[in-house]
Amino acid sequence: MKINIYYGGRGIIDDPTLFVLGKMQQVLDELNVKVEKFNLYELKNSITTLPASINDADGIVLATTVEWFGIGGYMQQFLDACWLYGNKEKIENTYMCPVVMSTAPGEREAMTSLELAWEMLGGLLCNGLCGYIDDLVSFEMNQGYLSVIEKKTESLYRVISQKAKSLPSSNKAVVKAGNTPRNIPLTPQESEQLSKYAADETYVQQQKEDIEQLAELFRGKMEHRGVDENMLYVNDFKDNFHPSQNITAVYKFMIKDRKKPLILDIADSELNCYYGNHEDPQVVCKVSMEIMNHIVAGQMSFQRAFMSGEMQVKGDFKKLRMLDQIFTFSNESI
Repeated sequence: MKINIYYGGRGIIDDPTLFVLGKMQQVLDELNVKVEKFNLYELKNSITTLPASINDADGIVLATTVEWFGIGGYMQQFLDACWLYGNKEKIENTYMCPVVMSTAPGEREAMTSLELAWEMLGGLLCNGLCGYIDDLVSFEMNQGYLSVIEKKTESLYRVISQKAKSLPSSNKAVVKAGNTPRNIPLTPQESEQLSKYAADETYVQQQKEDIEQLAELFRGKMEHRGVDENMLYVNDFKDNFHPSQNITAVYKFMIKDRKKPLILDIADSELNCYYGNHEDPQVVCKVSMEIMNHIVAGQMSFQRAFMSGEMQVKGDFKKLRMLDQIFTFSNESI
C-alpha cells in the first residue's frame, strides 16, 4: 500500500500540521505502508505536474494549516491542477483524508472545503482530522491528542486496505452531469504531458504572446474588412479632426505593410488626407499597423506611442505634440 501526503502549509517550524503529519507517518511506517510526502511550498513551480503522482497511490492525505483564512494558495493551486490535469478515472478510486491543524479560527470550514473539493473531483473520502492549536507544546505533550491521531491513522489504513464503500454523494452527481458536454477525452499520458507544458513558464509565456499576435492580426483584418485600401485610416483622421486654432503642418506616416505613406496636409486648419508622397513633411512618423489601429481606436495617444518607442519620429517635435490636440479620437485611455 502507498499513501501520498500533500502538505499545503508554508513549512514554518511551529506549524502543528507538521507535527500531526509526523505522527501519522510513524504509525503508517509501523503498518508497513509506503509514504511519500510532497511539500507544495517547495514544489510551487511544478504544482501543475503533481496530479500525476496520485496515479501510483492507494490513498492520499491533503494537509494544510489555517493561519488566517481558508486552505491557503498552494493547496488551492494543487486542487486546481487536479481538476484540470488529473486522471479522473484514478481519482475516482482514490481515498483522501483531510488534515487541518489551525492557529486561527476556521479549521472545520477548511476541512469541509477539502472534502467538498475532493468529492467534486470524484474521489473517495476518509474521516479527517482538524483542530485549533493555540499552544503547540501543550498539544505535543497531551497523550490524549496523540491517541486520537494514532486511531485516525489506523482507521485510514483500514478504510484504504478494505476499500470501504460509501453512499452516493449529490456533489458527484451534479458535477458529473454539469460537466459531461465539456469533458475532453484525454488519456492519463496526454493529461500528464499537458500538465508538464502548463508548468513550463517559458512555454506558457510564448503561447500567450503568439495568441496575442494572432488576435491583433485578425482584429485588424476584421476591422478593415470591406474597407477600400486607399481609404484606410483616411476617414478616421477626417472625422476626428478638430483644430482649436489656425494650424499649418504636414505629417507623413510610414505605416508598415502599406506601399505608400499616409499624408496629413493641414493648411490654415483645412485637412487634406491621402496616400502618396510629399516633398517637405515637417514630421515623419514610422509606425506599425497594429499601433495605428490602437491610435485611431482611441486606445493610445501619439505621444504615448512615441515615448514607448512604438512609433519612431523625425522632424519638428513641437508639431508632433500638436497631433493629440487636433485629432481627438474617442475612448482614449492613456
